[in-house]
Amino acid sequence: MATLVIGSLVFYGWYHPPFLLLLLGSVAVNYVLAQKISASLSRLLTGMGVAFNLALLGWYKYAGFFDDIARALSGNGFGIPDVLLPLGISFFTFQQIAYLVDIYQGKAKPGDALEYLFFVAFFPQLIAGPIVHHSEMIPQLSQPRFAMFKAEDIASGLVLFCIGLAKKVLIADGLAPGADAMFEAQALGIELSATEAWLGMLCYTFQIYFDFSGYADMALGLGLLFGLKLPVNFNSPYKATDIIEFWRRWHITLSKFLRDYLYIPLGGNRHGPFRRYANLWLVMLLGGLWHGAGWQFVVWGGLHGAYLTTAHFWRANNMPRLSPTIGFALTFAAVVIAWVFFRAETFGQAYAVLQAMFGFTAVNYLSSAIFVELNSILVTLLLAMLLAFFAPNSIEISKRLEKRPIGIFSPLWYAIAGCIAALSLTHIYSSGSHAFIYFQF
Repeated sequence: MATLVIGSLVFYGWYHPPFLLLLLGSVAVNYVLAQKISASLSRLLTGMGVAFNLALLGWYKYAGFFDDIARALSGNGFGIPDVLLPLGISFFTFQQIAYLVDIYQGKAKPGDALEYLFFVAFFPQLIAGPIVHHSEMIPQLSQPRFAMFKAEDIASGLVLFCIGLAKKVLIADGLAPGADAMFEAQALGIELSATEAWLGMLCYTFQIYFDFSGYADMALGLGLLFGLKLPVNFNSPYKATDIIEFWRRWHITLSKFLRDYLYIPLGGNRHGPFRRYANLWLVMLLGGLWHGAGWQFVVWGGLHGAYLTTAHFWRANNMPRLSPTIGFALTFAAVVIAWVFFRAETFGQAYAVLQAMFGFTAVNYLSSAIFVELNSILVTLLLAMLLAFFAPNSIEISKRLEKRPIGIFSPLWYAIAGCIAALSLTHIYSSGSHAFIYFQF
């Protein structure tokens, strides 16, 4: 375990060494607080711990945002300097808040310091999630499967990692030029047609899905290599037939955190429908802000709050159920519309893109000047849609492979084949007119 902790810390500090001091300081403060909270069950100490974590996150991620708000309201900001955002701070902050709250509520006991450091710093999930709950990670560290490097775990882990790598490198990065081209054209004042706006937004809709789920699969795969099962974060969300189901499938660990540590403490659905809908709105607004420091993320969260409120109201009042096909179409369209605000740089740009999507422009053609690599984009988009809508997801594939016996047709061979295929496709694709292979933190 110590070797993995050291490796994880080196991995985290490699990009910017001062971030490592921040991570270690955060872990030390939270571990000491957990010990004291466990001994005293002090609500004050728990509040201080939560406030410490939120203050750390607020300074690094939202100080500039709040400074802009103050400047817009009063004409004078606070003079806050630009702060480099530490890698993964949103993830390890939420993990440690959950730990302190559960210690206070008696749902957990503070354990070994090295185990706690491993839980926070384990490199596969440290940078891009999933948000790992202590009850899902720490008990596994005492199991005989941990770090035993079994063939089954290595095979399944490699399969998941290769699938995630292909999602990120071949699909998400392949769709990025389409989304970027549409938004860049709009920023230059080029009027978009409905076809161009929808094509750009569909590129972004599947880019962000295969980006997020690709990283999640790589994290799951790396965890399995060491005998650890990290929580599933995506479960084919674009197959959802209503928005409630979508949020049970999209960024699952974030949804669980917001439900358990924000929605339920606010009262959940225990105080009547009005309070329930208000809680949903607040949770989704804060969930949007968690994704980024900007009003566009707040609007994105607010839209999903409106979607969820409408869906729960519809169910609570026994309104007629929509057919799965209509429900799927409405849900997907609503998700795409919300992504406009998530991706746009300004509200003006979002409004212009939405105008074009709904046909309120005079342009009615698809310009090759905007989408320079149109054929490549269309092929990648078609592949992405087929995979997202019809193919089994990576978790289902992994479970199928786990059931096969070890032997010449064992999952290890599938993993090796997957690695070769992913590397071959990557080489072929990147040898074209542009190279897009990169890993971003």
